[in-house]
Amino acid sequence: MRQLTFASLQVKNLEASKDFYTEKLGFEIDNSNPQAFVFKYNQGEASFAIRTPLEPIEDKELGVGVSLWFAVSENLDELNEKFIANGITTVDPIFETPFGRAFHVKDLDGYKLTFLDPK
Repeated sequence: MRQLTFASLQVKNLEASKDFYTEKLGFEIDNSNPQAFVFKYNQGEASFAIRTPLEPIEDKELGVGVSLWFAVSENLDELNEKFIANGITTVDPIFETPFGRAFHVKDLDGYKLTFLDPK
């Protein structure tokens, strides 16, 4: 293997999750069907989907142990403040990593999204 080409996250409420990703985080919908929304970010440089469950997920913790990392070109401090202003309550403070400055956001199902200003 040499490249991960796509990721798909199963969510409990497709419409609520779509609103979170578009309205609060600013992702654009690339395409959709009744079971999924495919997002793009920064003119398609990042692409992933949220979808209805492939198997029963009632009473399951979906996002535990899952983190998607997005390298961003925006000012990281401004992006962090924008997410907080958009009403996201799960925004962590900016911290240093071996790869650059970053912060985490949790989505409605507990998936951790990391936004990174790469070195």
